[in-house]
Parts: sequence; structure tokens; C-alpha cells
Amino acid sequence: MSIINPGFDPKHIEELKSELKKTGKSFKIIPDEENSDEFVNFYFIGMYEGKSVIYDAAVYTLRLHHASEVYEIAEHEAAKKFPNFNGISYEEDENGNMLPLTSDQEEIGWFITEMIMEMEEEETVKVQEFIDIDTHHDFGIGLDAALHVDSIDEDVITKFIAEFNDDTIELDETMYAYQSEAEDAEED
Repeated sequence: MSIINPGFDPKHIEELKSELKKTGKSFKIIPDEENSDEFVNFYFIGMYEGKSVIYDAAVYTLRLHHASEVYEIAEHEAAKKFPNFNGISYEEDENGNMLPLTSDQEEIGWFITEMIMEMEEEETVKVQEFIDIDTHHDFGIGLDAALHVDSIDEDVITKFIAEFNDDTIELDETMYAYQSEAEDAEED
């Protein structure tokens, strides 16, 4: 008995087409608490090997991709330096207030922060636009893309889908490095 990926199922594709027609959009945002102005998870219909399929897309800014890469490297370095490190978890008291970190967690946190600042200052991590396709996704085809835009909004998503489906996307091959924005700089 073969199990079909539901994102390839014509019934699911027609349901999504109908839903998209009602909204007048080429995509359906998947409700997710991680969605923000720098990351959006959505479905759209495209082609794969000559057949319609639902793409489960996660598109994010290059800045967010860079921050994620830098943090991952800093955590890896922390794990090498602190053998007992298994992530920093923030806990709340019964009133919802953050509990203070242990001195070990605080030391690791400062180490990670310093690593991030150093990598950003020296521009040791550089990223470029990309699209990754996952044909073994559990629903349709998975698609991850990082774009050199300030934010991910409806216009960016619509343009991305149109160019992806028309096979006209031209990825920027420039390597970029970013610096964290200081919170107090925004207040000036």
C-alpha cells in the first residue's frame, strides 16, 4: 500500500486553489507564532516534474538567516568551552516574571554575546540568497529561501511565487554580513 504525500493529492490542491481564489492571493499564510516581518511560512501552488503540487514555504530575510548562523556558531563554541552547556532556558515565576539565570548560565550567556559581537565585527560569517527544496517533505514540497530584503510582506511573497513559478528568479550571489542593531540606536 503506497502512502501519497497529501501535498501532491489533487483534492488538497483543488481545496487550496479554491481558498486562494476567494482571497485573491497566490498564497496562504500558515498561522505560526514564528511569523514576523522577517519570516513567513506559507503555502502556494507550483509545479514539480510536470505536476501541480503544494509548496510549504518558509521565506526569511538574509539578515535573519545571518543572525541564525552567527548564533548557531556561538552556541557551538559555547558547547566546546563549557562541557555542561545544553542551552540556556529562561523560566518564569508564578507571576510571569523572568527568573534570574544561574551564574553558570549568565557566564555562558556573556560568552555567547561576546562571540556574536566578535563575529559580527570581524564579518567572519557571510551569507547569500538561496532557495532549498526538500522533496521528502511530509506535506507537498518544502521550500526554504533567504532573500536580501528588509522585510517579508505580501508584495515580496507575491513576487517570489510569480518568479519561482515562472522560473525567472535571479538570486543575488553577493555575500553579506550584518551587525546587530543596538536597541538604543532606534530610540534616537
